[in-house]
Amino acid sequence: DGGRAVPRGVHAHREQQSRERQQHPAQPAVDITWNEAFCSEGANCFRFGLDDAGRAYIGSTLTPDAYVSDSVEALRALVRAVKAGAADHLL
Repeated sequence: DGGRAVPRGVHAHREQQSRERQQHPAQPAVDITWNEAFCSEGANCFRFGLDDAGRAYIGSTLTPDAYVSDSVEALRALVRAVKAGAADHLL
């Protein structure tokens, strides 16, 4: 992960995805419709997306196969919490 701190859940999500691919190799890939990427000053680009089932996704353009997925309501709550300062200690 390039020496950057990665939230614990990201590693767990990647490990779970790897296990799921091994257990269900024929499972079709999720078809995510991504919005245009949002890029900050350092060219760190993030994007938001939805799938056909209405699940919401947040991903990075640097690692297209890695993303966080949850209900639209849960990710809306996450964005609100970040805007309210819940992640300020990471800045």
